[in-house]
Amino acid sequence: MSDAEQKIDAYLNDVRGRLRGLGEEQSREIIAELRSHIVERASADGSVTNESVDAGLMAMGSAKQLASEYVTDELLARAEAQRSPFHLLDSLFGWASISVAGFFVTITSLIGYFLGAVFVLVAMLKPLHPADAGLWALRDNTGDLELSVRLGFGSPPTNGHELLGWWIVPLGLLIGCGLVVFTTRFALWCVRIYRRSRLLPGRS
Repeated sequence: MSDAEQKIDAYLNDVRGRLRGLGEEQSREIIAELRSHIVERASADGSVTNESVDAGLMAMGSAKQLASEYVTDELLARAEAQRSPFHLLDSLFGWASISVAGFFVTITSLIGYFLGAVFVLVAMLKPLHPADAGLWALRDNTGDLELSVRLGFGSPPTNGHELLGWWIVPLGLLIGCGLVVFTTRFALWCVRIYRRSRLLPGRS
């Protein structure tokens, strides 16, 4: 076995060892496609040499980064298929670890899901804490008004008033569920755009 082939094998073995969570058959297909891709790059000038292999491997990036992209792509593909917020968030955390775009999509999605959960909770807790749970307009120390969503744990504030009353129940459920649905669709749209723009060898 030539030095060039040994370099390719060492690189691919490193990638294979990092493809955690992928099935054996899937990992084998990825490694076979990567090998073909590397050899094709390295033999572009007619022959496979140490220099051409080094250049091809450098263009592929580190084994750790490449394997992480494959694993994340698989997670995102599963999230697209299942459309569950829990699976989606799990995939987004993986995406955030390898991409700035993934980080911002993850933060935006967390905010959207958090706000959605707060509105649903306040709507559900209003019957249990009718005097305090709801959307309140409160005055701060400077006299300015600020909005506050209260879940009903504690005494009713004396420096403001509730805005919606019992309307918070239907509106909270509507807004909360709407935020969850919108956030999920937004995140899935971002996932689709990312996967189309980042086609990995062996993925179509």
